[in-house]
Amino acid sequence: MIRRQARERRDYLYRKALLLRDASIAEKRAKLKAALASGKPLDPSIVNDSQLREDFKYDESLPSGSSKGQGKDDEFMDVDDEYALTSGLVDPRPLVTTSRSPSARLSTFAKEIRLLLPTSIRLNRGNLVLPDLVSSANAAALTDMVLLHEHRGTPTAITISHLPHGPTASFSLHNVMLRADIPDSSRGTVSESYPHLIFEGFTTKLGKRVVQILKHLFPPREGGGKLGNRVVTFRNREDAIEVRHHVFVKTGYQDVELAEVGPRMTMRLFEIRGGTLEKNAGGDVEWALTQYTRTSRKKDYL
Repeated sequence: MIRRQARERRDYLYRKALLLRDASIAEKRAKLKAALASGKPLDPSIVNDSQLREDFKYDESLPSGSSKGQGKDDEFMDVDDEYALTSGLVDPRPLVTTSRSPSARLSTFAKEIRLLLPTSIRLNRGNLVLPDLVSSANAAALTDMVLLHEHRGTPTAITISHLPHGPTASFSLHNVMLRADIPDSSRGTVSESYPHLIFEGFTTKLGKRVVQILKHLFPPREGGGKLGNRVVTFRNREDAIEVRHHVFVKTGYQDVELAEVGPRMTMRLFEIRGGTLEKNAGGDVEWALTQYTRTSRKKDYL
């Protein structure tokens, strides 16, 4: 199992390197084409690349969009190959667990996250260490691990790790409200039908990467059959992701009534790393929120 995972990881990294190389060539090719059309001086990186200028006439003879990286979003989204094999084909199976010795409030929050993700399972952490937990999840063919953290009974962070190769995204949690804390929230049994997903305000490449990570915690709509009367909304506003969970009832031809179910929370991304939780210390950092990242309040990264 360990040898197979190492081989699969090397194969993925090799294919990712090829995609990044093709994307870099496509970017240089676009700059060369724009410089030739406008008559402006070429960029030094293109001037020094004789192979690129030599192959340009052959590249221009190809149909538009036939080479990798030519599409508007393909250059970035094709790199997210961790989800390509199962995306839209099979239902994900996330594992929801907590840090050790969770408080009653964190345990309740974990139960509500389990209900939010219809195909997930919840596991009491006990004395399990992360390497054993990840290896058991891989052996059980689970697709993701959702790890919840707390500080003095208040949920403060959530870590989402895709199995078996990553990535691992870490979010801080703010303004967490459980079902019992939400005024006028819908009580009773929570529907476990497949939810409608709404992602709003994710416009950058990093934002699309976050959408890719979050949406694959939920089963695909094309999986068939169970798409029901609830909706989960992720709304990005100034890099703060507002999460809401509602059920709806049709009251007319174009009218619906919403009732919030919960939980309600705000997520802030602070790191994306390659690899899984037990390899997180040595994984490559894709993006991290540092002390100088948000020096300008006008810039939004998602």
